[in-house]
Amino acid sequence: MNNGIKHVFFDLDHTLWDFDKNSGLTFEKIFKLNKIDVNLSEFLEVYEPINLRYWKMYREERVSKTDLRYGRLKDAFDSINVSVEDDMINHLSVAYIDYLTTFNHLFDGTFEILEYLQLKYHLHIITNGFEEAQERKMTNSNIRSYFKTVTNSEMVGVKKPNPKIFNFALNQANANSHESIMIGDSLEADIEGAKHVGMSAILFTQKSQDVHQTKVINHLKELKNHL
Repeated sequence: MNNGIKHVFFDLDHTLWDFDKNSGLTFEKIFKLNKIDVNLSEFLEVYEPINLRYWKMYREERVSKTDLRYGRLKDAFDSINVSVEDDMINHLSVAYIDYLTTFNHLFDGTFEILEYLQLKYHLHIITNGFEEAQERKMTNSNIRSYFKTVTNSEMVGVKKPNPKIFNFALNQANANSHESIMIGDSLEADIEGAKHVGMSAILFTQKSQDVHQTKVINHLKELKNHL
């Protein structure tokens, strides 16, 4: 074991499961089914940062799940000056969740790194995503079997970076923090949250980021250099 690490915890969205790609394909489908006339590229350009902002508010308990699902769509349509009735927005918010898990693109190297790591470590998931959607994502993309435990924010009642969700996950995995490492895309939710409870952490990002005192990888296969 490298540096005494026995347990590897992964975030799911934006880390293993290619959220932006799958989300874009989902919007393309539901807009076509519901005859929503928008420029998809223009919509996604404004939607993606709006979605991240809503997830930050959701982590901070400033919006509910319902508010998140409605608000991110409402704000995106407003940003591109497209008028959509509230009933349709609510319908689209449900359709989005229903269809999202029918697209299951993973980041390049996901299967290879999970096969490599499972021979050496116990693998786990910690996610802020909605429980029903996260389970379908893992099952439909054929990665659920790699993970011994899955901890989501709805079962704990708090979201990353709250230390309670990390401690819950560690207890569920029967793991100590000093023998555990977190891999995720969010500096705030994944990296700082994990370090706060004594875990090691590696940031996965496809953006150019200079992060102080944190290991950074741009491709999942780079984990082989650290684990």
